[in-house]
Amino acid sequence: MAMERLLHALLWLPARLPLRVLYLFADVFFVLLYHVVRYRRGVVDGNLAQCFPEKDLQERRRIARSFYRNFADYIVETVKLLHIGDDEIRRRMVFDNLGLLHAHIAAGRSVAVYFGHAGNWEWAPSVTLHMQAAGDEAARFAQVYRPLSNGAVDALMLRLRSRFGSVSLPKATVFRSLAMWRAKDIVSVTGFMSDQKPSHGDPTVPLLFLGRPTAFISGTETLARRLGMAAIYWDMEKTSRGHYRITCRPLADNVAETAPGEITRSYAAMLEKTITRNPAIWLWTHKRWKHPVDPSSLLS
Repeated sequence: MAMERLLHALLWLPARLPLRVLYLFADVFFVLLYHVVRYRRGVVDGNLAQCFPEKDLQERRRIARSFYRNFADYIVETVKLLHIGDDEIRRRMVFDNLGLLHAHIAAGRSVAVYFGHAGNWEWAPSVTLHMQAAGDEAARFAQVYRPLSNGAVDALMLRLRSRFGSVSLPKATVFRSLAMWRAKDIVSVTGFMSDQKPSHGDPTVPLLFLGRPTAFISGTETLARRLGMAAIYWDMEKTSRGHYRITCRPLADNVAETAPGEITRSYAAMLEKTITRNPAIWLWTHKRWKHPVDPSSLLS
């Protein structure tokens, strides 16, 4: 608790600075991350080389530099969540085709929202500011998370992610929470980020992703199937510095009525389009392909 208070105190003043000032710090962070510390440069360069072998070295380096600039922006923008007005975040984080979400909620269907580590995913929970059902006792907005090993940082991130009224559900107990809400006739909209390396024991679907055999997390699909949830994809774009757009794209009105693996494959295909449209906004520092997948196991 003391460490959490100290961390919050250290970030209190920076969070009150205008973003135009914070971006000056982001420019410094970029230099430190890319040129000085070289934070996971080997991982980023290796991922880009294997995912985009058709691009020459100069183009991949351009993508890498742009990625680190975006990553530095992500850092200061996340800090800004401690003190950002509702009007400002509405202006900076825009949602298109929200009628799709409204329709599912009005029909009493809970929704599994698929999205990835693209743009600024920490700003995505601000969707509640655009939803008619936000604050309704018969509706819940949530996101799934993996608890961090550092308790103080974990507590801070939970505070940031609940900034706009959504609930953070630990991955280990998310099914129990959603099933409990359903039993109480509460409609839920829950975000699942399923684009990282699977944890030990996670169910997966082997497929080709960015030209590489990939074990894709399929637990989200399994959960949504058991609960009869609808599924949509949030297609993230960075329209300019400090401005993002998410477009809601349909995956299924009822996952239980789809073939096994269908939703996971559709999500992977949509995420691939998001990444190839602007590779620099995806999180290339994570070791997505740490454990190789046998190409013979790929689904057609």
